Amino acid sequence: MTTLEERREALLARLGELDSRLHAIEAELDVPVSKDWEEAAVEQEDDEVLEALGAQTQTEVRRIRAALERIRTGEYGYCVECGAEIAPARLDLLPATPFCADCAAKH
Repeated sequence: MTTLEERREALLARLGELDSRLHAIEAELDVPVSKDWEEAAVEQEDDEVLEALGAQTQTEVRRIRAALERIRTGEYGYCVECGAEIAPARLDLLPATPFCADCAAKH
């Protein structure tokens, strides 16, 4: 069984990975656009994909920070909606989840 400290360390490690990803996305988006019209169109499409990935990454960062806050306050592992304990197997798969399986299904 995974300890709370192991979950905390895993969340912090994932946060580091996501931070690196966000910096890489920002660096790629800062590259000047090509003057060639066709290349610029392709680059714009690529930028849209990168922006979507960046938004998804920022959402995951917020979830992880919220989970780390729940660890700090002693509320981690309990559903924020109904208060029930979240199954350890669910936390193994989704360590930042704030919901038990029943409440997650409602969303």
